[in-house]
Amino acid sequence: MSNYSARVWECVKKALPVAIKTSVWFLKIMLPVSLFVTLLSYFNILPYISSFASPLFTLIGLPGDAALVFVTSIFTNIYTVIALLSTLDFSVRESLIMATMCLISHNFVVETIVLQKTGSSAVWMVILRVLGSFIAAIGLNWLLPEMNGKMMAETAVSLGFWETMLHWLESSVMLGLKIVLVISGLMILQRLLEEFGILKILSAMLSPLMRLFGLNPDVAFLWLVGTVGLAYGSAIMMDYAKTGKLGHQEADLLNHHLAISHSQLEDPLLFAVMGLPAGWLIFPRVVLAVIVVWIRRGIYLLQVRVHSPVKVENISL
Repeated sequence: MSNYSARVWECVKKALPVAIKTSVWFLKIMLPVSLFVTLLSYFNILPYISSFASPLFTLIGLPGDAALVFVTSIFTNIYTVIALLSTLDFSVRESLIMATMCLISHNFVVETIVLQKTGSSAVWMVILRVLGSFIAAIGLNWLLPEMNGKMMAETAVSLGFWETMLHWLESSVMLGLKIVLVISGLMILQRLLEEFGILKILSAMLSPLMRLFGLNPDVAFLWLVGTVGLAYGSAIMMDYAKTGKLGHQEADLLNHHLAISHSQLEDPLLFAVMGLPAGWLIFPRVVLAVIVVWIRRGIYLLQVRVHSPVKVENISL
């Protein structure tokens, strides 16, 4: 075996155990939550829960049914949100606002645990994402032009209990396989990039963009991973935090960005297939994330000024 092949194989051997361990941890959380939500939906409990939030959504120019979509997104993933949206009589404009809210606030249980394990307050991350969703909705309701047409609608099909359980099992198996493959692939890629010095080059190339975003250039690869998907990148993010490659402040700032702007590839494309403009699903979240990070940096600076007023001249953003 050549030296090059040996180095590649060594990266694979180091990455796979961590990837499998994280995938199992991830699935142990995800599967019970998804089963619980499936049961809530089957027994028509989710609509009852969401009915309490309906008046809030009418205040920002959305139908009362928007509350059901939002509450569903909090407990589930984007696939479920799209399936639900496709059965409702929303305009393209209303669907776009709802899609943006759900892209910020979805899959709270799993993703909040990931954000907490990498250095941020779980409670604050939940508050930030909910507030961010409504701020984005208010902003889009003000900015968006009138859009004619409806989303591609489908007729909802009522399934029996055991059919529902079988559908949950099939989708869970497929999603589980996808999670294991994606997390393993990303972990192996990260090890290879480190081994062959490409990670440093990548960080240098993205350095100006990271500084514009208010982030440390060293988190460039983690930012890219988060752009693919926060849950998929959980293995790498937790590995960085555990091994000390990522400082607390850098991790927290990155989490503030990713809490608002993550999954910028697959999820917007899924909505685009349903007839929504992808650009409006991507760029507003990026802008909001940048604003949030710079506000958080300002808070850090104020904290330093309060606790170390003499040394403040040595601190820079």
